[in-house]
Amino acid sequence: MPSADLLVDLYQQTFQIPENKVAIKRVLSPDSDQVLDFIGTNFSSRWVSEAKSGLFRPQPTCFIAVDEQKIIGFACYDATAKGFFGPMGVHPSYRKHGIGSALIIKCLEAMYHDGYGYAIIGAVSEHTQHFYHHVCGAIPIENSRKIYHRLIDR
Repeated sequence: MPSADLLVDLYQQTFQIPENKVAIKRVLSPDSDQVLDFIGTNFSSRWVSEAKSGLFRPQPTCFIAVDEQKIIGFACYDATAKGFFGPMGVHPSYRKHGIGSALIIKCLEAMYHDGYGYAIIGAVSEHTQHFYHHVCGAIPIENSRKIYHRLIDR
């Protein structure tokens, strides 16, 4: 099973953010270019494209982790499709400190307050599925049609 779409029941979440020393905040439009630069430098151009969808709206659906006024992570929802969480990434030197978990929980809480009952995490690699299950109880969606199959190069 190379990748799977996962389902998160937002009604079962406690939205407890793990203890860490960085700020998690919703992106403000004037910071959008800085966020896109961070994503492009540390991740992929596809994630830049996805994040644009979450950033360029009156109430952005993208959150960032900030340490000493420096972006160290990001997470978006409603970027590729309504009800989808992602993309999300944390700078490699800040991983394993609960920052990714905090970003996930913050986004899922925002989705819940936006009226969603469930969230989909699309195309999760097999080695990452355990992480999402641990953080938010995500479970594989059987027979998912996988929205990313609509990409040009697929």
